[in-house]
Amino acid sequence: MGAASSRLEKALGEQFPEGERYFGLENFGNTCYCNSVLQALYFCVPFREQLLEYYANNKSASDGEENMLTCLADLFSQISNQKKKTGVIAPKRFIQRLKKQNELFRSYMHQDAHEFLNFLLNELVDILEKECKANKETPQNSSSNKSSNGPINGQPNGSHKEPETTWVHKCFQGILTNQTKCLRCETVTDRDETFLDLSLDIEQNSSITSCLKNFSSTETLNAEDKFFCDKCCSLQEAQKRMKIKKQPNILVIHLKRFKYIEQLGRYKKLTYRVVFPLELKLMNTVDNSDLEYSLFAVLVHVGSGPNHGHYISVVKSHNHWLFFDDETVEMTDESMVQTFFGSAQEFSGNTDNGYILFYESVAKTS
Repeated sequence: MGAASSRLEKALGEQFPEGERYFGLENFGNTCYCNSVLQALYFCVPFREQLLEYYANNKSASDGEENMLTCLADLFSQISNQKKKTGVIAPKRFIQRLKKQNELFRSYMHQDAHEFLNFLLNELVDILEKECKANKETPQNSSSNKSSNGPINGQPNGSHKEPETTWVHKCFQGILTNQTKCLRCETVTDRDETFLDLSLDIEQNSSITSCLKNFSSTETLNAEDKFFCDKCCSLQEAQKRMKIKKQPNILVIHLKRFKYIEQLGRYKKLTYRVVFPLELKLMNTVDNSDLEYSLFAVLVHVGSGPNHGHYISVVKSHNHWLFFDDETVEMTDESMVQTFFGSAQEFSGNTDNGYILFYESVAKTS
């Protein structure tokens, strides 16, 4: 990596962002699924800043036990405090903790990057919520509203109905509304649910916009799928649709590229061409869209099947695009993103396909 890292420094020259660090991550035997997600999260600036703030506030806590949050905070702090601008870091402690925490990731087999991302974000939320609860219950903290999870809004006594909103929620959480309309009495029932990422079904020669449109399309519930209407007190035909009620600050889109084929009795990878734009507006999915999004990371699955292959990530940092492949970090071009759309031909040799997309919200231009 020495020569490669000096090449990267030379390529950026005086444009090397002040205070930024570009480090590859060592692979500990099929841990590319983890490395690629960690790189995308490191360059998710609001998440990184909050995590480093958490680390600064908690590194002196002697009674704190090691967990996924402390290990991730320690790793991000190691990277950001490196004297060199580029190089390689071994995320050994983090990987060890991950394997200890979840048996799914213990083997040296190929793992799913989306499953790992999901597990990690939910694990961080659980730890932060427990710390928040513990801080509230500690008598010496009752006079202060500060906790390891940052400031909390004061709640009236006895009101514990709302779960804590952690900084992980503030980065990634959105709200979906599941809307069902009874076709007999026309009563509309809304059910809200939160999400940290959106999983979208994909079709050949499509786009993120059309996938989102399908996600929010109206479905008729009839025959065996009738809806129980509380007003009619009986099963009725109904129309159902899903829409985004609250847009997240960081929108994570997971393309469902692995599909179970019953005739084969196994999962198959869909290398379909799905175009994802650098700038995204949620037109058909949101009633009042007040946010626009800009692509800053693409997690790519390389390979023809779900049980083998490789993960890499392409990341935008300070208007430069960078290519991360475990220990390797290289400058790349915006046009490289287009090579990960997928293939219009089913049996093409191109198996480098965008799998998880990270978009950050930007101020809407009039």
